[in-house]
Amino acid sequence: MSSEPARAPDPPTVADPDVMIGYPVSRTEVNPLALGPGARLRSGTVLYDGTTIGRCLQTGHGVVVREACKIGHDVSIWSNSVVDYGCRIGDRVKIHCNCYVAQFTELEDDVFLAPGVTIANDLYPGDHRSAELLAGPRIGRGAQIGVNVTILPFVRIGAGALIGAGSVVTRDIPAAVVAFGNPAVPRRRVAELPAMKTRVVADSGSASSYRLSNGRGEGTMP
Repeated sequence: MSSEPARAPDPPTVADPDVMIGYPVSRTEVNPLALGPGARLRSGTVLYDGTTIGRCLQTGHGVVVREACKIGHDVSIWSNSVVDYGCRIGDRVKIHCNCYVAQFTELEDDVFLAPGVTIANDLYPGDHRSAELLAGPRIGRGAQIGVNVTILPFVRIGAGALIGAGSVVTRDIPAAVVAFGNPAVPRRRVAELPAMKTRVVADSGSASSYRLSNGRGEGTMP
């Protein structure tokens, strides 16, 4: 008998009325969409045939997942984000709003993409030599990608790395480092980041309940 605790039953799949589950594709030899139990699919979601998705997928509004993708369990894809075809996405990945994940990208377990992340897969757009070698990046387990980051083709981002907001990632980034800039370069180890309580003070009169402690952003982390 297994010593692992019993898993709680998955909730029922809930889909808003205008969700399309199993959008047909033009390719002739494509299997039907395989969608695991417990999904919550919000209005405007389109899931293409030919993709396999694990249990408890959650989508925001206007999400598109193309064909030939393999997506793990407990994945969240929020409003107006697109996962193009041929991607591999691990368990517990979170893709926030307005993200584009290009064809042939790999996101390992526990990756987080903040709003507006754009991933590319074509180094020389319009050049047939480049079109023959399309490949997005591979982003390692637990890496955190900041707001409006752009990641170019073929790049490897190491496990647990943190990419600062607005960066353009053109080269490989090692594991467990903070990188930012255009182009993004490693600046320090994630473990060396200062404690949050040294960075901010309370601002009880605002909906934004904390502000920078020095008010000027001097010496702030990415």
